[in-house]
Amino acid sequence: MEWIEALILGILQGLTEFLPVSSSGHLELAKAFLKIEPSDDLLFSIILHAATALSTVVVFRKEIGFILKGMLKFQWNDEWKFAIKIIISMIPVGIVGVFFKKYVESFFDGNIPFVGGMLLITGVLLMITRFKQKNNNQQEGTSIANLNQNISYLQAFIIGLAQAIAVLPGISRSGATIATALLIGVPRSEAARFSFLMVLAPIFGATLLEFKDYFESPNPASLDISFLSIGFITAFVVGLIACYWMVELVKKRKLIYFAIYCLIVGLIALFV
Repeated sequence: MEWIEALILGILQGLTEFLPVSSSGHLELAKAFLKIEPSDDLLFSIILHAATALSTVVVFRKEIGFILKGMLKFQWNDEWKFAIKIIISMIPVGIVGVFFKKYVESFFDGNIPFVGGMLLITGVLLMITRFKQKNNNQQEGTSIANLNQNISYLQAFIIGLAQAIAVLPGISRSGATIATALLIGVPRSEAARFSFLMVLAPIFGATLLEFKDYFESPNPASLDISFLSIGFITAFVVGLIACYWMVELVKKRKLIYFAIYCLIVGLIALFV
């Protein structure tokens, strides 16, 4: 791996992890079209995912702090209710990870037509949200109480189903979860915040398991610390910007641009 490849992959991971264009799909396209192998070293892939997870923590540090502080009171309050909803949203992707991990991994084999088709589905899903009317009967806000008021336990589970489907390369996790939340009546600011908060535990959990697999492998590959640093710093900084940007774009109803992008890239992947 060269430093320019580490830089490119860091930028790609940071952008596509949060923008609704599918990070897994773009990494598969990178392997096929740019002759870059993003998974040639498991450790590098782990570092990139850890960097974007950390950027999410930084962006939503206030919400995370409020939730943890409220949970330490050991009362049935808004923070505990929200935490339960997060756990409920994790059930579908947890089932997929435990029982269908090998099956899902079989899709990550450079099957570009499949990725293109999934990108088209992502584009259509994002485009549908353009026609979703603004929720006039629900109040948007920044507190955990607002999140509890505007997201029910059933809605949390449905959004979790969207996250489970988004394990497929080409289906954007943020795009699928945010679009699903909007379509079932969740206000825009809450849809974006819930989408990013609900993924923290699965990402950190998967990262820890990947670290475990890496260190338990018979001959773990080594990588220059400079390449790891370049990838981590780039993914973290770009992810930080992309996460802030995505929250604002959802509020301003700008997902249509990403819908068009996914449709174009999906068609290119299918026909070129």
